[in-house]
Amino acid sequence: MTSLLSAEPPAEPLPVRRTVEWVAAELRALLANGAMELPVPGHGLARRWRALAAWGRRDLALARLAEGHTDAVAILAEAGRKPETGALYGVWAAKSGGTGAVLDGGRLSGTIRFCSGLTTLDRALVAAGSRLVEVDLTAAGVVRHPEAWQALGMDASDSGDVVFDSVPVASDSVIGPPGWYVERPGFVFGGTGVAAVWLGGAAGVFDGVREVLRGNADDHQLAHFGALHTAIAAADALLAATAGVLEDAPDPGLLNDTCRASVEQAAREVLDRAPRITGPAPMCRDRGFAQRLADLQVFVRQHHGERDLAALGRRVLEVTQ
Repeated sequence: MTSLLSAEPPAEPLPVRRTVEWVAAELRALLANGAMELPVPGHGLARRWRALAAWGRRDLALARLAEGHTDAVAILAEAGRKPETGALYGVWAAKSGGTGAVLDGGRLSGTIRFCSGLTTLDRALVAAGSRLVEVDLTAAGVVRHPEAWQALGMDASDSGDVVFDSVPVASDSVIGPPGWYVERPGFVFGGTGVAAVWLGGAAGVFDGVREVLRGNADDHQLAHFGALHTAIAAADALLAATAGVLEDAPDPGLLNDTCRASVEQAAREVLDRAPRITGPAPMCRDRGFAQRLADLQVFVRQHHGERDLAALGRRVLEVTQ
């Protein structure tokens, strides 16, 4: 069966206490050794999503920043541009609770939440209304608020709020015409790529459960474990199959939404069943296992639950009428 997940979990050990500094160092290493030079959408998605899933399986905070960098590079390529050599990029585009940035008279202003890589990244592609702009994060007027991030999950993703206080934006830093960012074909490909990271995160928790069960499992634990395997394998197979057809699909949005919903459902299965299999001991005595659960709980909520499922159901009805 074609799969995005390798047969074995990553061999690289994680630190006992993961920090922003560790994630930043690992991210710089990935950049330096070329590991983040992935095929851009339109030139084969399977290898791209396999790398994203592997990073998620290793550590979701690291994967969040790696995915953001590779997404930014793909966006620039789609616009016919190249990234600055040696720079780490992110994409900051959240519009949460009425916040957001605006571009007025060549100046960027406003607040964006959920910006990952606050102190780590060099540059960011920032959504400003209907425009997308490239920002040098060393520019005056870029004000970071890491204290806004209070979650234990994804705590090392270096996330928080960013306030842009009348930051100058040159005309050649504006990417594409109004609306281009969300209307381009790569917007869909990027959304499914995030689902590949979620899939890796779910597999990472599954790896931890497997270690707990080795040599000592009762039938109830095994039943839950089998259910987890089934859920992850089904989502994996769907993404792997979609990677081969999405770029030429007549309705890529439907495939993207289906993949994201499938992985989100698998992640919810993991979050529900894993603690029932293991009991409290590893959640209280194994920091890495507890961290993976907390990370997945936060990160998978980029899927908007029933709201996204309702949109998917509406789309299915429209295309089958």
